[in-house]
Amino acid sequence: MKNFALCLSAAALLCLVHAAPKPQGGEPIAIISQESNIEPDGAYNYAYETANGIKAEETGTVKKATSADSTDVIIVKGSVSYTSPEGEVITLNYAADDENGFQPQGSHLPTPPPIPPAIQKALDYLLSLPPSQRRR
Repeated sequence: MKNFALCLSAAALLCLVHAAPKPQGGEPIAIISQESNIEPDGAYNYAYETANGIKAEETGTVKKATSADSTDVIIVKGSVSYTSPEGEVITLNYAADDENGFQPQGSHLPTPPPIPPAIQKALDYLLSLPPSQRRR
């Protein structure tokens, strides 16, 4: 039993050592520009750029919520860009609000395949039926 506890302790220690964060080599990346502003009503904006080509900016504005369970929401618009390990500049534009949620846009994001014509025809037919004839 003592050997089992010793082996279990050694295995746990080995897992902790393996899971510990690895130090990143190289020098810290310089921040070329940085600005931020927070308004008393909760609206904000920020932007920054780093020496390795990362750029980000975001604006948040406060508005009255469309649902009855909350009073104010923040509408967010922003973008982030960086260079991938393959050398391609990746740009992600996004918006988020209480009506449509998070909406990312970028040429690097996967897109769904087109709906086959037969399936689209069936969906269009189902949508044309009166609500009382639709299956639940």
